[in-house]
Parts: sequence; C-alpha cells; structure tokens
Amino acid sequence: MNLSLKLLTTLTAMLLFRGMAVAQIPVELFAGDKKATLDVLFFKFFKNNSGENSRFLFFNRNRASVDYKMTSTTNLPQFGFTEAVSYNHKKLKGFAPVVVGQIFNAGLFPKAGIQYAYIRKNITVFSWMVTETLHDPRIDLFFLGRFTPKLSEELHLFSQLELVNTAPTSNTKIFSFIQRLRLGLKMKAFQFGLAAEFSQNGRNKYITSNNIGGFLRYEY
Repeated sequence: MNLSLKLLTTLTAMLLFRGMAVAQIPVELFAGDKKATLDVLFFKFFKNNSGENSRFLFFNRNRASVDYKMTSTTNLPQFGFTEAVSYNHKKLKGFAPVVVGQIFNAGLFPKAGIQYAYIRKNITVFSWMVTETLHDPRIDLFFLGRFTPKLSEELHLFSQLELVNTAPTSNTKIFSFIQRLRLGLKMKAFQFGLAAEFSQNGRNKYITSNNIGGFLRYEY
C-alpha cells in the first residue's frame, strides 16, 4: 500500500471517530497451523448532540495475516482495511443502506449495498450484501453471528461464526468462500478458545484450505 492510501485511511478514521463515544475495541490474535492473523473488528453508532445513538452506524475492520507455511520469499503479509457507514432508521427494522470502502494489498475498492444489524447484549447478527462500484463488479455477502450466553457471574460462553463470500459478475473471475469459527470462553475483557478457518476459491474447480488453532481476544 502506498503512502497516500495510508494517510487517507488515517485521516478518514480520525474524522469518523470525532462523532463517536469511546467504544470497546476488541483485538484478536489467531495462531493456526498455517497462518497467524491480527484482527480488529467493531461497530458502533455515532452519537448525536444529546449523547444518544444516532441513525449512523460505523463499521471498522483492520486485519493482517502472515502465512508461515509458505516458502516463497515473495509471499508478503496480507493487509485489509474495511470502513463502512450505514443509515439505520427504525422503520427499516434493522436493514439499512450502507457504503463501504476497502483497501487491500491489491488496491482500493468502493462498494455499496444493503446491511442488516441486530445488536443486543449477548447476541449479535451483522450482515451485508454489497457490490463494487467498479467495472465488472464482484458481489460480497458478509455474515457475522455472535452468541455469548452467561454461564456464571464471571463466565460467558463465546461463540462466533463469520462468512465472507464473493461472487463475480465476470466469467473470467473466481468465486471465493471463507468460513471462520470461534468457540471458547469470555471472562471480563478476555475471550479465548479454539478457532478454525476454511476457504474455497475457484470457478469450476475449487482450491480448498484450512487453518486450525486457537484465538485470544482482548477488549480495550
């Protein structure tokens, strides 16, 4: 990523956070048998002048991964930055129009579409279907489901399922399907347990991979 894109990302984040209250920011480290990832993912409503939740929901994700099973010297760490803002009206029952900006090693990708959010104390459902605004766009279907029921006064179950699916509109591009699972315990600001990630990429024939290990999350 060049310097101008880094500066753009930093300035955008600074402007967005000006209208938000301080949020808990979970940082996750996942160490698998093939890859290690560092992931920061959260969503938070902007606050209005009265300090209440406004209709604008901000989604942020910063993700870096290192494949330590690869032997090629050209295999560099992969980075991804996703920023999204949606307009949530009560009459839409959780559905909302959303605009998304994603920056990867391959470049900058603006997107737009429909989002659904259901956020409660122990249950979170967050999903969107967006399409690139570029030529021959790809369609993304993202789903995040999290369930953290109470087990005792100090302990919660932590379970999470994430689906990242990409479908091309061009006959020359490939499909991509990713499944990420987390199962463990939540103790105050810490979550830890088992983790697995699976992926399938291709069109007529698919290349599959998996990464199994453990995760540790901490909410700042």
